[in-house]
Amino acid sequence: EPLIQFNPAYKDAAGIDSLISEDILHPDIRKTFGSYTLFEHQEKAIRKGAEGKSFVVTSGTGSGKSLTFLGTVFNHIFREKPPKGVKAILVYPMNALINSQEEEIRKYADNYGDGFPVTFRKYTGQENQEERREIEADPPDILLTNYMMLELILTRAGEQYLRDSFSANLRYLVFDELHTYRGRQGADVAMLIRRL
Repeated sequence: EPLIQFNPAYKDAAGIDSLISEDILHPDIRKTFGSYTLFEHQEKAIRKGAEGKSFVVTSGTGSGKSLTFLGTVFNHIFREKPPKGVKAILVYPMNALINSQEEEIRKYADNYGDGFPVTFRKYTGQENQEERREIEADPPDILLTNYMMLELILTRAGEQYLRDSFSANLRYLVFDELHTYRGRQGADVAMLIRRL
């Protein structure tokens, strides 16, 4: 029998330029993401993020969920120009997703051009001693990690510099693929959030 499935269509909402003209987003967001129409779930999330409110986005693959939290973090950094230190921790269930997200952020940095004011590094336990020293000497704005490594960061003596940076600067905690944290693992992650 033929298989017929619905392909989800997401409702269009305001454009990035519209949110810039409302002073919700900093004008440099256009340089970073381009100028296009957002989906309704993206607009709602970005508005909440700009107001400093928490949000959860549940939507299909390829619907632009990452733009909601990256747009929120970038907007904060563009507007506030805060001091050096980790302002956002992006937590992923797998290192493959971390590598993919790092590439996406690099593309946004390339879109922006010279002087992209947002620094980012991954910290997965696969970094060599030199890379760890670089992170210690110059903590990034965005730290991409997995929940097991975040647990180690919060408990090992050698990562005190990151805990100090979190304490002084952390504003955003993002869990990508939140639905994967269930049962015992979900309880572990809940305790990790409380500890952080």
